[in-house]
Parts: sequence; structure tokens; C-alpha cells
Amino acid sequence: MLSPVHPGLAHVLSLLHLAAVAIGLLLYVTLTHGGRQRRAPAAALAWVIALVAFPYLALPAYLLLGTRKLAHAGTVATTPAPATHEAAWVHALTRGLVLPPARRCRAISLAPDGADALDALLAVLDGARRRIDIEIFLLRDDPVGRRVADALARAHARGVAVRVLLDGVGAFAGHRRTLHLLRAAGAEVRWFSPLRLQLRPRFGRGNLRNHRKLVIADGAVMWTGGRNLAVEYFLDRPGAPAWRDLSVVIEGGIAADAAAGFENDWQLAADLPAHNRHTAIEPAVGPLAQLLPSGPDQRDDTVHALLLTAIHRAETRLLIATPYFVPDDALQLALLLAARRGVQMELLLPARSNHWLADIARLRSLRELAAAGATIHLLPTMLHAKAFVVDTTLASMGSTNMDGRSLFLNYELNVLFHEAAQIDALSGWFASLRAQSSPYTARAPGWARDIGEGLVRAVGFQL
Repeated sequence: MLSPVHPGLAHVLSLLHLAAVAIGLLLYVTLTHGGRQRRAPAAALAWVIALVAFPYLALPAYLLLGTRKLAHAGTVATTPAPATHEAAWVHALTRGLVLPPARRCRAISLAPDGADALDALLAVLDGARRRIDIEIFLLRDDPVGRRVADALARAHARGVAVRVLLDGVGAFAGHRRTLHLLRAAGAEVRWFSPLRLQLRPRFGRGNLRNHRKLVIADGAVMWTGGRNLAVEYFLDRPGAPAWRDLSVVIEGGIAADAAAGFENDWQLAADLPAHNRHTAIEPAVGPLAQLLPSGPDQRDDTVHALLLTAIHRAETRLLIATPYFVPDDALQLALLLAARRGVQMELLLPARSNHWLADIARLRSLRELAAAGATIHLLPTMLHAKAFVVDTTLASMGSTNMDGRSLFLNYELNVLFHEAAQIDALSGWFASLRAQSSPYTARAPGWARDIGEGLVRAVGFQL
């Protein structure tokens, strides 16, 4: 028989275990409050339980992944914009969130069609004369990636400086081929928060992914939206139609704000101090647009705050398109209340997305909203666009999904539109896909399915 552990040794081990728990909890409290992380209650409770129950696993995980916010009050400065459009509350809110102001732009061109969006992107690249900056979650060595690389090579040959910032996880699977492709085109490449087995003083950020999609030429023309640089986002293939998505080209105005944001992200990827060398040049007339960045570099959860406010203020209609619909409790309640007070609420989702866990996690929310009077449209092909329209006064599109990871963890980038031309264009795009969709029918789940949905939603913050 095995001899029992000596009482003295058992006492020492118990004290060491209690010390590990105490150190873990002390670090959690210190770093959370010192870093002003402002976690959701469920996330905070999960970390505390894990640190108490499994300190030897949870503490290293927290030190590697536990950071949520890097910016604090006063980190970013901006100038207030005049209230020149109907939704004055947007100006007031974005000013309070310390975001770039709405600006007049020379031109705004929406590109819902994938082939048109690719042509527009290549035109932006071919029009560059001094610098091209690309910030993207995913760029593949495929027909689209190679066309982009060819355009970058042409730009490099005419003396254009090219910088490409890739997310360290988004491009992980084919990173060697992607790196070879871009360097052969003359690009300087940096990886944002790459996966590396090393300890750094700036720990805790391995879970913060850069999901922004942005191409800037000469600091004056920007291409952005929901598309990554891979073939499925743009072009049909045999048996695989292109994903439905949105891109936009904006000249002048907020392109300078986007260039400043890229500069900050580029420096952050190399652990260097951020600096801003871009000055916005606004034309006297032109469509009004506003940059809406969100993520750990913002003091607040900016898209979540704006969307929550917009839902509560909606009077006539609310149109939402997203591939992954896993709202937190605050958004879900706001949507339910809007539907119950008679706002025309419509959701556009893929019937089946490319993430099956997200499809399971959305079901409880969809049943509740359908019962409250919301209309839910399911597109038979993959929808990757992220957009919303509020009444006739505000619309947005960009990279932000309606799930916890996108709203609270990722670096994201959206554009706000304040004028009828862009709002009507997004409404028309929504209506065209609605005509191709099937209505959602709520079905009560069995007990096993209900438990499964609850378990999936418990990790929905990370989807």
C-alpha cells in the first residue's frame, strides 16, 4: 500500500496552494482595477472561479490572455464636430467617447458586389503615388491575394512605399506563403500580436486580435468594410458562390483619420510609441462620414455603446445585418424593448454561417426576438457583411460582428454615415438580400438542445 502523505508535507502543500490562490486573486484585482479593464460580470466571475479552482492553469492563462483594455481616460484627443445633421445625439455621444469627428469627404462609393469591390481595391492600389498601408485580418496566397500582391509589386516598382499589417492569428495558417508573397511584392510586413512562446513585459494581450480591414493610399483614399483579402470574399467559384459582404471607398475627409489609426496600430505591432503625422483635409462640401474604431485602444466599448444608444433611440426602423448574432444581455434587452414598442426591427443573417457554434449560440436570442415581433431573414448563402440602419438618420458598416469577441475584445473599424444617399444605399442593399431570404421560424428546443445552447452561450463571449 502507498503510504499517506506526511502531515507536515500535507500542511506545507496546503499553504502553497492557498498562496497560489491568493497571489492569483491579488494579481487579478490589481491588474483589473489598475488597468481599468471593466469586465462584464460574467467574465469577471469566470476568472475569479477559475483562479480559485484551478490557480496553476488559470493564472498563466490570465497573464497571457487577461488584458481587455489598453486605453484609459485622456489617452486620445479629438476636436468636437459641429452638429450638422439630424442625429445630433451621435455627435454628442461620439464626442463623449473621444472618437474622430464626422467630416466632409470628396466621394463615397459603396461596393456590395465582390467583383466590383475587388476592382475598386485594385484601383486604389494602382492610384497610389507615395504610400500604401494595408491593415487586414487575413490575406491568403490565392487568386485574390496574388492580384493584390501584383498591384503592390507594380506600386513598389514606381517607388511607392508599401506597409502591410497582418493579424498574428488571422493569417497564421498560411503565414509563410503570405509572407513570401508580400515580400516578393516589395512590402514591409509586420505581424500584430503573433503567437510566440515568449514572455514580454506587456503580457496579457494574446487574446486581443486585430480584425480591422483597411487599405489606404497616400493617406487620402481608403478602402474598408467587412472583406478580408481572400477569394471567398470576392469571387464565385464552382459550387461556392462568393460571400455576401460590403466594402466602401472614401476619398478625403476621414481617410486621414484612418491613416492616423493605421500609424498607431503599425507602431503598436512593433511595441513602439504611437505617433500621428496625418492632418485631415476636409472639402467645403461633400458627403458626411465618421470613423468608428473600437477595441482595446479605445477607452470605451465604442461600437457597443453607440449601437445600444441607437437601439434605444430608434423610432421607426432598425435594420441589422451580421454573420454572427450573439448579443450580450444589454443589447438583447434593448432589441426586445424596441420590438415591443413597435419599432420595425429586421435581422438579416446567413441560414448557416461558417462558424457552427455561433449558429447554435444565436438561437435563444432569435426565439425571444421573434416572439417580441422582430422579423428575421435567413440568407441561403454565406453573409459576411456587418451593417445597421437606424430610422432615416444613421447607418454603419464595417468589420464589427454582433458578438462578444467583436464588441469587447477585437480591434475593429466601422464607418458611420449621416446622409440620405449612403443610408438609402445601405437600406436598398438590405432590401435586395431580404428578397432572396427565407423567414426564420422559431422552434421550441428539447431539454438536451436547450442545455447545449446554454453551454455554448456560456462561451459566446469568445466566439
